[in-house]
Amino acid sequence: MADLLAEQGHSNPVGERLRAAREEKGLSLDDVARQTRIPIRHLEHIERGEWDALPAITYSVGFARSYANTVGLDGPAVGAELREQLGGARSNVAGPAAYYEPTDPARVPPRSIVLVAAILAVLLVAGYLVWRKQAVGNAPDEAQIADRTTPADQPQAAPAGPRPAPASQPQPPAAPATGPVALSATQDVWMRVSDGANPKALYMGTLKAGQQYQVPATAQAPTVRTGRADAVTVTVGGKPIGPLGPPNKTISVSLKPADLAGRPAAGAAPAPNGPAAAPSAAH
Repeated sequence: MADLLAEQGHSNPVGERLRAAREEKGLSLDDVARQTRIPIRHLEHIERGEWDALPAITYSVGFARSYANTVGLDGPAVGAELREQLGGARSNVAGPAAYYEPTDPARVPPRSIVLVAAILAVLLVAGYLVWRKQAVGNAPDEAQIADRTTPADQPQAAPAGPRPAPASQPQPPAAPATGPVALSATQDVWMRVSDGANPKALYMGTLKAGQQYQVPATAQAPTVRTGRADAVTVTVGGKPIGPLGPPNKTISVSLKPADLAGRPAAGAAPAPNGPAAAPSAAH
């Protein structure tokens, strides 16, 4: 292309003007190449007017515009001037082609990066497939799940076999057949203590909770009558006999030591040491 321009008497006004503007700004070709992302060899071709060393008119015009903008010139005007300059020289070959802005090499990733990214993608997919295969192979079956979900505290069936007989509970000692008889109240309770056919009562009234009444040793056939037998406990010779009877039931019980000794002991606690109630006068 340069030979053709020389034969037609054309000089290189665009390249010379670009070089002059660069030198006026104190920039080197390295500076222009770094700002425009255009290889230095193409910039050298532009300044020397070696347009045939560039890919095509479109690239030449684009490079010249970028170069002009960097050195402070009117890029579109320089591009149009160069297109007219080169278009006259190639008018016999082909018409002017449409203008395309040159691709910025910095925006295109290097081939090595693309290759590495593709390898990483393949490794990730392969790793996922291997993990999925192992996870499916190690999945527990229904029997294993049932075993794992069995509560640890679930009672297990005891082995069949004879059960040992429960140990016999120790029985409290039998009450003595002799000794003083005492009545103790666990709650306020009314009672009447009589001696056989004697019309005069030995004791009649309300025995307060915690109080105790001792049957006189001279009584021949003492009996007690009350409507709250569960609130009265009996001791013979200091040994507990238990309540006189069931609750809410009026009873009449013999208070002879021999008769009380035949009653089953209830294991009641000894009577509290409360003040003894004095026998009230018979009414």
